[in-house]
Amino acid sequence: MNIPEPQRYSFITGRCFINAPFENLRNGMLELFLQNRLQPEIGLEGNCLWEVPDDEFRYTADVLKENGLACTLHAPFSDLAPGSLDTKIREITRKKLRRAFELIPVFQPRSIVCHLGYDEDKHSYKPEQWFKHAGETWQELLKIAEQNKTCVMFENTYETTPDIHYRLFTEINSRYLRLCLDTGHLMAYAGTSWQLWLDKLLPWLGQLHLHDNAGRRDEHLAIGSGRFDFQELFHFLNSKNLSPLVTLEPHTEEDLWLSLEYIEKNQFFKDFFSR
Repeated sequence: MNIPEPQRYSFITGRCFINAPFENLRNGMLELFLQNRLQPEIGLEGNCLWEVPDDEFRYTADVLKENGLACTLHAPFSDLAPGSLDTKIREITRKKLRRAFELIPVFQPRSIVCHLGYDEDKHSYKPEQWFKHAGETWQELLKIAEQNKTCVMFENTYETTPDIHYRLFTEINSRYLRLCLDTGHLMAYAGTSWQLWLDKLLPWLGQLHLHDNAGRRDEHLAIGSGRFDFQELFHFLNSKNLSPLVTLEPHTEEDLWLSLEYIEKNQFFKDFFSR
């Protein structure tokens, strides 16, 4: 497809973030973001937290600031277990997450998004132990975020109900701890509606991850390419005058432009992004 002029979507891109793995930023994607004035949600997955020198993270942060572009961070999650019953696994999980949180003063992000790592099949047998260990993990990391006045967003992933999030929100009780509602994960994993989640977690809503799928797997398609009812969700947000942070999470550049085009064409999105 023909890529439009960046200013066509400036009322959207100035109000949202686009997923951007750090490995991709350091291998050419940063220029795409600068040219089109896109604000990244910087993914810290993979080996970058072990291998990339601090100077390179600072360079990327400085380039974004010099160009007037804000960012969010996405903490690593693959193979990590913040509430693990295994001491050694908790230790390496906390070490990697701590490394991500130590980048908060470098990037000064609007938020840092995290996964809980809760698995119903594994952890429901000893839930009190899981909650104890998970609470200790997040309370330690929250101290770093709070010192930098940065919100930590707990994203829904494999959880089928909002109960795990609700318990952690109420037990940890920090004004810097919020919900990142992920539309694609609701469809692919939870099999439950956004209404169920916001009925219980609306006071904590702080961010949205927007992408689409057909309800069978986490495809990260362009908004409007799958089955999620964005109109219903955004009519609700507009009616409540709610303005959470927004991250678009397409996994291809083409789906990014298709998502922006879809937002531009729909008044309920335009009303939200114009506020």
